[in-house]
Amino acid sequence: MIERKNMGRVSPFLLVLLALGFSFATYNLLTLVIRYKTSGEGAGFSDPVIAMPQNVRKLGKSNLKYHVALTATDAPYSQWQCRIMYYWYKKMKDAPGSDMGKFTRVLHSGKADNLMDEIPTFIVDPLPEGLDRGYIVLNRPWAFVQWLEKATIEEDYILMAEPDHIFVNPLPNLSHGDNPAAFPFFYIKPTDHESVVRKYYPKDKGPVTDVDPIGNSPVIIKKTLLEEISPTWVNVSLRMKDDPETDKAFGWVLEMYAYAVASALHGVRHILRKDFMIQPPWDLEVGKTFIIHYTYGCDYDLTGKLTYGKIGEWRFDKRSYLRGPPPRNLSLPPPGVPESVVCTFPLLREVFSKMPLFTFTFMHAGEARKIGK
Repeated sequence: MIERKNMGRVSPFLLVLLALGFSFATYNLLTLVIRYKTSGEGAGFSDPVIAMPQNVRKLGKSNLKYHVALTATDAPYSQWQCRIMYYWYKKMKDAPGSDMGKFTRVLHSGKADNLMDEIPTFIVDPLPEGLDRGYIVLNRPWAFVQWLEKATIEEDYILMAEPDHIFVNPLPNLSHGDNPAAFPFFYIKPTDHESVVRKYYPKDKGPVTDVDPIGNSPVIIKKTLLEEISPTWVNVSLRMKDDPETDKAFGWVLEMYAYAVASALHGVRHILRKDFMIQPPWDLEVGKTFIIHYTYGCDYDLTGKLTYGKIGEWRFDKRSYLRGPPPRNLSLPPPGVPESVVCTFPLLREVFSKMPLFTFTFMHAGEARKIGK
């Protein structure tokens, strides 16, 4: 085990820094989203498959079970999202059309927490102190390397998910053999950063267009492929973080670019499925999509108009709840707000109402906060 120091009280100053960091990341992504939506690229889609290798186009869907895995910390902010995510996994697991297998929360805090008896959990070590340079997401690829090496995983496929994912429809195995399925992120643009990408994906490997416009989540991938890619993903992530030009260019999505590059280095191309996930408030309808990713702040005036980066008269932002979960009686959005936002709130509130006890430990003290019956 890696020795960990100062694991007790977390100072208010640290919480302020975390909040500022989250705000900065949200602002940068918000700017990209506004440009994307203004350009009209975010319009509704009829064919959810926007890219698929030629050798799999004529195949039917895979029906092999996949293991649902997410990486997490022991912070209350991560814990309450994991509880919501696991609840909706259980609701969808055995529904018709689902290929879900078992579930693991890969906890990269290096020690047990108070959710061990509630959520299937595998403990791994964090990166050595200081190696992540304050970018905690770098622990994700290292967590997957350890889990894949040490855990017993029955399924042949893995879904890499995140705590802020809510399953809204039964999710089949969208991958085909050696071609994983992934969600295409409009702000992951390897061709726009060719000079930077070439530091890690040299010309003799192929064109930059071989690097898919994806992150590592959501991705459904064959376990043996992920075992090959993950060590490379770790190394590329650390190299990118150590390079000032790359760190500046990719910022808070650096680890996503690292997975895309690592996959390309192993000759892996992904089936790009834009119905894999929606991201309110930018995606307006749930429809036949599979996951709601509630990572963005939602700000509206009382007429239901999105206020684009300005704090609205009505708002929901998960980053407002760093110390514990949202209240059980979350206020509902005003009339006129898109379906994608409206649908999120009954899903959150159902978790609170179904659980007899919703308990978390605050970061700044040993006290508990209880929400529920």
